[in-house]
Amino acid sequence: MGKQLPQLNDRLTEFIGRQHLFFVATAPAEGRVNCSPKGMDSLRVLSPNRILWLNVTGSGNETAAHVLENERMTLMWCALTGPPLILRAYGKARAVHHGDSDWDELFSHFTPLPGARQIFDLTIDMVQTSCGMAVPLLEFNEDRKLLNNWAETKSKEELEAYWTEKNTLSIDGLPTGI
Repeated sequence: MGKQLPQLNDRLTEFIGRQHLFFVATAPAEGRVNCSPKGMDSLRVLSPNRILWLNVTGSGNETAAHVLENERMTLMWCALTGPPLILRAYGKARAVHHGDSDWDELFSHFTPLPGARQIFDLTIDMVQTSCGMAVPLLEFNEDRKLLNNWAETKSKEELEAYWTEKNTLSIDGLPTGI
């Protein structure tokens, strides 16, 4: 059954590396809780207590607003193939934006993705496993290419204009740091 650990171990890090999908959850002090599915080659485990996630342009920017206000973040993975397992990483995150002093160093951990908007740097204070026996078995076909294709048609200026129009405030009106 479930266990709580102070950090990731090798087995859990390998599990993360095999997953094509993860979820990010954040919440402001007041307002809506956000839980979003994420994919692509956008996640790196740097150490047992540190994960980077490269966030690309999307229709909203709730995570950035929430983290700017209170830093809490949970990442979750579910085994959709193989033995059942659910893994959650709890901690505090910060958003790193283009132009921040450590953007280039953190961005170097990733294969560049079109429309890269922020990097979230999560410091883990606890991980928790649970059985996952009710999670369905699903087959991975391929990553969707729609978002990358859309971002590749935009210039840097057009992406920045989109961020200004769509990504500067959360749905609750909180600033996102863009």
